[in-house]
Amino acid sequence: MLVVLIAIVATACIAPLWTHRWQLPRSWLATMPAACFVLCLSWWPEVNAGAVILQSWAWMPSIGLSLSFFIDGLSLLFLLLITGIGTFIALYASSYLKNHTDEGRFLFWLFLFMASMLGLVASDNLLAMFVFWELTSITSYMLIGFHHESEKSRKLALQGLFITVGGGLLLMTGFIMLGSLAGTYELSEIVQLSITDQSPFVDAMLVFILIGAFTKSAQFPFHFWLPNAMAAPTPVSAFLHSATMVKAGVFLMARLHPTFAEQSLWSSAQLWAGAATMLLGAWMAYISTDLKKVLAYSTVMALGTLTLLLGIGTEYALIGFVSYLLAHSLYKASLFMLAGGIDHSTGTKDLARLQGLRVAMPITFVLTIVGALSLAGLPPLFGFIGKELLLEAGLGADLWVITTVVLAAALVAGVSLTLIVKPFLGSPVSLPKSPHEASPAMLAGPLVLLTLAVLFGLFPFLAQEGLVRTAVHAVAGFEMGVTLKLWHGVNTALVLSGLSLLAGALLMVLWVRSRPMAQLTLRWSERYGPESGYFRMMAGIVGFSAWQTRIIQNGRLGIYMIVLILATLTPVAWVLVESVGWPGWFATLNPTIYEWAMVALMLVSTAFAVITRSRFASIISLGALGFSVALIFVHFSAPDLGITQVLVETLTVLLLVLVLIRVPGFARFSSKAEVARDAAVALFAGFVLSWVVLAALSVQWAPSIAEYFVENSYELGKGRNIVNVILVDFRALDTLGEIFVLAIAALGVYSMLKLRGGSDRGET
Repeated sequence: MLVVLIAIVATACIAPLWTHRWQLPRSWLATMPAACFVLCLSWWPEVNAGAVILQSWAWMPSIGLSLSFFIDGLSLLFLLLITGIGTFIALYASSYLKNHTDEGRFLFWLFLFMASMLGLVASDNLLAMFVFWELTSITSYMLIGFHHESEKSRKLALQGLFITVGGGLLLMTGFIMLGSLAGTYELSEIVQLSITDQSPFVDAMLVFILIGAFTKSAQFPFHFWLPNAMAAPTPVSAFLHSATMVKAGVFLMARLHPTFAEQSLWSSAQLWAGAATMLLGAWMAYISTDLKKVLAYSTVMALGTLTLLLGIGTEYALIGFVSYLLAHSLYKASLFMLAGGIDHSTGTKDLARLQGLRVAMPITFVLTIVGALSLAGLPPLFGFIGKELLLEAGLGADLWVITTVVLAAALVAGVSLTLIVKPFLGSPVSLPKSPHEASPAMLAGPLVLLTLAVLFGLFPFLAQEGLVRTAVHAVAGFEMGVTLKLWHGVNTALVLSGLSLLAGALLMVLWVRSRPMAQLTLRWSERYGPESGYFRMMAGIVGFSAWQTRIIQNGRLGIYMIVLILATLTPVAWVLVESVGWPGWFATLNPTIYEWAMVALMLVSTAFAVITRSRFASIISLGALGFSVALIFVHFSAPDLGITQVLVETLTVLLLVLVLIRVPGFARFSSKAEVARDAAVALFAGFVLSWVVLAALSVQWAPSIAEYFVENSYELGKGRNIVNVILVDFRALDTLGEIFVLAIAALGVYSMLKLRGGSDRGET
């Protein structure tokens, strides 16, 4: 598996050179994902026999992060879809973006996006999966915003990034909780466990993981970012919607299904979110007129359907999940590539304008019929089998579930028939470009993929034994009988399917007349829907940022200091209250008259330095404060520290006098309220820091080193004054540093005196 990732990443790196410097045929780049497809296909006999392929390389073992891969039926299905469809996407892009100035950049991000998805679906380690998960968000952001000169493109790309990365952060939290709860981060071990409600954090963990999956797979209310991703070029849309990023969340839910299937919160959330997304996506697809947005909303519908099937969780539902996923990947990639061909050759993708293209684009017309009928679920296409299994699963659930499924199926049928009738039938009309058939490179993908849709429909045994059976076993977590048939006889599911098709035909006839209502719905959605909430939230973030910048980051150093002090010391004070308790050292203090006098001198000096408006008086007050500290050192038998303090204070006073003599006088810029605020913050900081120091005195993590100095000062240092021996011998470098500081300070004072003297002589 590592070879596959390295190969795709290497292709991404050489793509810009390949297209611009070497000027080689772009279509040749498609051979690399094709080779990776063949390599992944070589694992099929082993996986189909029931084996699981595990590969692992140590990455960051200290945090339990390994580059491990877990290839079973589910991951192999996705690997084949990503590399197989990716081959045709690369071939399609070579023609679609031919002679584009940024073609190399596009191919770089496209192949890097492909590698990210391959790593995601094959990862065995949760933390490694999260890394690939976020890489898909970043690379898709670059692809959606490919037309970076367009403000709209940048805005919509940022929207997708913000939603998916925001959900990804919650997913990371859920992954860490899951790994801690399961005792391992390896998915191959987690899927064999059954997480129970014994831990109080299970529900929170499930919510975090589900939100991450829902945002990635565009479940309601996060669905709106996916249609807006149509700002990307068509190759991205086809790849994004068929087999890659938007199915990442569905893949994750399927992967964890054996572990969480018994959790009611897990299945209920999937059931309700899936049903809402399915119905909403089908309705929005029906009322939209942009060809790519119609297909995008039908993808939202499909993602909701897959989530709904996982929520139902029965055998029919799990078989239907895998079958529907495969069918959707085949026809949706094809339809997007065909839609891109229409846009590329006509200059528009507005369904309301397109008409009569069957003459100019006959191959596209035939392929669109096959893809649209598979989308609608008509026999003998594989989409029909997926739809039948969906209806059977719905019949085994509550009445509201099957009702929702039938309504969505009717809307999708109407959309599918509209995709056939509206652009291709009728008389040709004037369009921005003269319609012409797409190039062979742009038609190769739809031709092969839709041929597979027909073959899998006519001979479902091929899909059953080739891909579906092992994937179903991986999702279920156990062996189950899987039988796919094109014909089950006349049953309830078939009757409901027929009714949905009839309703879809009626909706297709009413499509033009429904435009006023559609426009009203779209305006209502823009004003009150989830997307409007997103924009209001973003506006609120910008407004809050402006407010806090105006209040906090206003260019005043005093405000910065207050924020820094409060942000640092408030949590410290809270921890001290919780762990140490309110300071009781006041009662243990027994100061002497000398100590009271020194404290009084420090307080008076500090107060006078703050309130005086004389520069020299403030310097003298600060000097008195420093000398009072020196008295404390002397009082507590540290004469060396006292001498150092006296020297430092003397030099400091001299420096301040020499500097302040040339600056303007003091001015008051703060109001009385601001002065009171500053004083309160200063007293708070002093109190907390004193508390920290006194609390630290009661903490002894290791034996005191004082005994060592007492025992060895004479023996090793040959001195009876222990403090002097420590400074000169045991801490000689520290003392040398202090000497350097004093020497540099003295040189500074001497230089200032000499310069000032020379200046005075020059002036006279």
